[in-house]
Amino acid sequence: MKYIEEFLKYIEFEKNYSPLTVKSYRIDLEEFIKDINKDLTKVNREDVKLYLKDLFDMEDSSKTVSRKISSLKSFYRYMKDNGYISINPLSSIRYPKKEKSLPKFVQYNELEDMIEISKEGSLGERNNLIIELMYSTGVRVSELVNIKLSDIDFENKKIRIMGKGSYERFVFYGDYTSEALNRYIKNTRCKLLDGKINEFLFLNKNGGNISTRGIAKIIDGIIKNTSIKTKVSPHTLRHTFATHLLDNGCDLRSVQEMLGHKNINSTEVYTHITSDRLKSVYFGSHPRGRIR
Repeated sequence: MKYIEEFLKYIEFEKNYSPLTVKSYRIDLEEFIKDINKDLTKVNREDVKLYLKDLFDMEDSSKTVSRKISSLKSFYRYMKDNGYISINPLSSIRYPKKEKSLPKFVQYNELEDMIEISKEGSLGERNNLIIELMYSTGVRVSELVNIKLSDIDFENKKIRIMGKGSYERFVFYGDYTSEALNRYIKNTRCKLLDGKINEFLFLNKNGGNISTRGIAKIIDGIIKNTSIKTKVSPHTLRHTFATHLLDNGCDLRSVQEMLGHKNINSTEVYTHITSDRLKSVYFGSHPRGRIR
C-alpha cells in the first residue's frame, strides 16, 4: 500500500490532479491489489492479463475497463520511473476496442436451470443466493461482494447499495431471494464463519471475504453443469435483470434507478426488447395493426 499512497500524493500535489480523479485512481488501485493478492513489485504481465480477463466478464462496459487500465498504466509507469520495478507489466497491454454489440442475457427457462444447479453441493445455499440476489436486484458484482449484513432491511426486503462514485441506492428482492437469504444466513454462513466475525454477507470457503473473481468462478462452475452454450458472466445476470423488467412492461426510468445509472443513456443499452414483446405491443397498440 505504501507505493499506492506515494503515487496518489504524486498525482495530487505534483501533477495537480483533482480530488475526484485521485479518488478514482485510489478505488481502481485498491480493487486491483485486493484481487491480485500479490506484492505490487512482483506483478507480471500474465497476472495483469488474468485480472483483465476477469474484469471484462464483470464490468458494465469497455469504457470502464479502459479507465482501470489507464489507472494501472499510470501507476506502473510511476513505479518504473522511480526504480521500484525494472519491467513495466502494463507496457504492452492494449486498451479494449469500443463495444460493437450488446452483452448477452439468458432466457427465463435457462435462468431456472442455473438456479436449480446452484443449489447443489456443500456451498449450494450460498451459491443459490448469489444467483437469486444478482437476478432479483441487478447489482454489479463489485456491489454484491461489498454487501454487509447491516445493509439489509429484512422486514422490507431491501438492501442499501453503495454504487459507483459512492452513489447510494436501495434495491429490493422478492420471496424467492428472501427464503434463500434466510437459509444461507442460518446454516452455511454460520458454518463458514466457524466462530469468526465478518460483517460481509458473502463469504468464501475459508470464512473470509469473497472476491469478484470468486463470484465469476462460481457462475462458471454452475454454467458447466447446465445446457447453456453461451458465456454467462456476473454482468450477464445484471443484463438479464434489466431485460426481463423491460420485457414485462417496466419503464426505462425505473430500470435506470434500480441499476444505479446516473445517466439515462447508460440504461438505453438495455432497450433491446424481444421481438415477441414488440409484436405484442404493436398488435395491441397500433390503430391499423390490431387483429380483427
